[in-house]
Amino acid sequence: MKVGEILKVLESLAPLRRAEDFDNVGLLLGNTQQTVTGVLVCHDALEAVVDEAVAKNCNFIVAFHPIIFGGLKSITGKNYVERAVLKMIKNDIALYAIHTALDNDAAGVSAYLAEALGLQNCRFLVPKKEQLRQLTTYVPEANVNQVKDALFMAGGGHISNYSECSFSNNGTGTFKPEEDATPVIGAVGKRSEVNEVRLEMLFEAGQEAALLNALKQAHPYEEVAYQIYKLENESSNAGLGLIGEFENELSEADFLQLTKSVLKTPVLRHSAFINKKIKRVAVLGGSGSSAIHAAKRAKADAYITADLKYHDFFSAENQLLLVDGGHYETEQFTKYKIADFLKEKLPNFAIILANTNTNPVNYL
Repeated sequence: MKVGEILKVLESLAPLRRAEDFDNVGLLLGNTQQTVTGVLVCHDALEAVVDEAVAKNCNFIVAFHPIIFGGLKSITGKNYVERAVLKMIKNDIALYAIHTALDNDAAGVSAYLAEALGLQNCRFLVPKKEQLRQLTTYVPEANVNQVKDALFMAGGGHISNYSECSFSNNGTGTFKPEEDATPVIGAVGKRSEVNEVRLEMLFEAGQEAALLNALKQAHPYEEVAYQIYKLENESSNAGLGLIGEFENELSEADFLQLTKSVLKTPVLRHSAFINKKIKRVAVLGGSGSSAIHAAKRAKADAYITADLKYHDFFSAENQLLLVDGGHYETEQFTKYKIADFLKEKLPNFAIILANTNTNPVNYL
C-alpha cells in the first residue's frame, strides 16, 4: 500500500480544508508513492516515537500534533524538533499531521472528549464562518440529473447529516454561438432559446476545484455558465468545540470528580464554585480560552478546556464553572480514535497505536 492511498483514508476522517489557516497539517515528510510497511499512530511525533516506529517496522507515522510547525531554517539536531525530523529522514519514515482538521470536525477531538464524559445532544460551540460557498449553474433539462450526480460525487450538497442537497427551478436560457464556437445545441450565428434548469448547491471552501472540474466534465455545453458565492452562514459541518448535556445534572463537586476520572489526571484547575447544578457542558480539547465567551453565550453551566491563564479564570464571572483539564489530557482520546478508524478502513494492514507517552507535563 502506498502513502497516497492512506492519505485518502485520512482525508475522509478529517478533510484538510477544515484546518485552521495557521496550522501545518497533511503530509509533512515523505511522498505519496512511498510503499508503507506499517502505520504508527501517536499524539506527538517525538524522537522516542520515531524509535518505536523503527522498532515496530512502521515507516509512516500519523500524529495528531504537527511537530514541524514554524519554519525550519536548518536541520542540525540542535533541538527536539530537528532531532525527530532527522531521525525520520534517516529511517525513510513519512509523517502526517491531522491537528485542527480533526479539531474542526463534528466527530473529532471535542467529540471524543464529550463522548468520554457522557454528554448527549451535542452541537458545535463555535461553528466555522465563511466556510460555505454556493454554486449556481444552468443546465439543459435533459442533462440536469447527470450534472447533479457528478457534483454530489465531487462532494457538493452535503449539509450536516444530509447529502445530495440542491435546489432547482426552470427557466429559459438564450445564447448565440459565434463564428469559432462548436455548439451542442443551436447553430452558429443564430440565437437559441433552451429550456434550462437553474441548479444551486452548497459546498465547503476548498472543494471549488473538484466541483468545477466535475461540472465541466458532466455539463453538455462547450462553455458552462456558473457563479460561486461566498456565504456568511455558519457551517453545520465544521467548528470548534461542542456543547451538550448530561442526562442527569450533577453537583459541581461530583462534576469535577467525574472530569478527573475521565481525564485520568491527579489535578484540575478551575474557577470558583457558583453553587449551581451542572447539566449543560461545553468542551474544547486543547487550548480553548478563545471560546470562553462562546460557552457563556451558549448558557453552559461548565466549560472544560486547557491552557487557561490566570486572568482567564476571572472571565467566568460567576456565570459558569471553568475547568482546565490539561492540554494532553483533553486530547488524549484522539490517537485511539484515529487508530480505530484506520483499522476499520484498512482491516488487513498493520495499524499500531504508539505506546510512548508524549505528555510533557508531570504532576507532583
